[in-house]
Amino acid sequence: MTIRRAVVLFNLGGPDGPAAVRPFLYNLFSDAAIISLPKIPRLCLAWLISKRRAREAAKIYAHLGGKSPLLEETRAQAHALETYLNKHAGDEADYRVFVSMRYWHPRAREIVTLVKDWQADEIVLLPLYPQYSTTTTQSSMLEWEKEARRQGLEARRHVVCCYPEERGFLRAHAEGIEACLSRLLGGGTGMKDIVILFSAHGLPERVIRAGDPYQQQVERSCAGVMRELRLPPGTTRADWRVCYQSRVGPLSWIGPSIDEALAQIGAKGQGVVIVPIAFVSEHSETLVELDVEYRAFAGKAGVKFYERVPALGIRGGFIAALGDLVARALASPAPLCPQEEQPSGDPRCSMLALAPFKQEKARVV
Repeated sequence: MTIRRAVVLFNLGGPDGPAAVRPFLYNLFSDAAIISLPKIPRLCLAWLISKRRAREAAKIYAHLGGKSPLLEETRAQAHALETYLNKHAGDEADYRVFVSMRYWHPRAREIVTLVKDWQADEIVLLPLYPQYSTTTTQSSMLEWEKEARRQGLEARRHVVCCYPEERGFLRAHAEGIEACLSRLLGGGTGMKDIVILFSAHGLPERVIRAGDPYQQQVERSCAGVMRELRLPPGTTRADWRVCYQSRVGPLSWIGPSIDEALAQIGAKGQGVVIVPIAFVSEHSETLVELDVEYRAFAGKAGVKFYERVPALGIRGGFIAALGDLVARALASPAPLCPQEEQPSGDPRCSMLALAPFKQEKARVV
């Protein structure tokens, strides 16, 4: 008998048209993982923020045809992963890959219904956030758990917590950097003039102080990519740094910020190769923030050249890495969490969201 296995890819989501910009922002800022206030003041603040930011956000999405490309990007990844899994499954299993977005459609409620209607025997929950954070992975997992319980989805499920140092993930990034370096060096640029600048979405410092492992995992990912990177013959080292983008509001955010890093690089007359280390799909933070806004900032800051490595998308090595994660999750009785193998003093991933998933089936309430 063929086993039906559903794989659910989690991603952030984005507005699918101009009219969706404000409700998308409201969904984002009403999440307790984003704004940690009691429900009533949080919802009021989310209403206010979404109203104030909607016009500026609409201008950003206007660069992209008025909507986010993230759903199409994620569905392409889902199709590539489904093809890969079924190719390697033989007659043992039938895989179907679903996409669940956190702040815009299709959301967990819709996808839980689809998975239940398909009558999946097993489910693998796989975030497209390589580095764990309470604001991304945990939030998505909690929404899924709530809906699975509400709808009585009882299929056995397996969880991938994070994969900041997954070999295929690191190697796929390294290949993108190598292609970019090859073009630059072929044009006469020397390695001493190049800074590899890894950029990740920032978080308020208070989130990290509360024990969130995101920053630590981002920095491990960057160091891992550099270990995988095949430098040109005769080159023993490369200049690289980690920075964070998308800072908003008056809170103190983790750093250094990308504008600080670009200003320092520009002052030395160097150029940059930007690597979106925490984004595996193209969306507004890569296509507008990095490609338009920070490119313009870099030019004014004196940065010699500005090259951006594409997000991983459907790159073969990355899809194969996701396939391997699915296989390992299916074989694991507990959430697949490389961070759990680290020394006890390190921040942990297995926080609130992962505890319910240690049971084989959801408790129906």
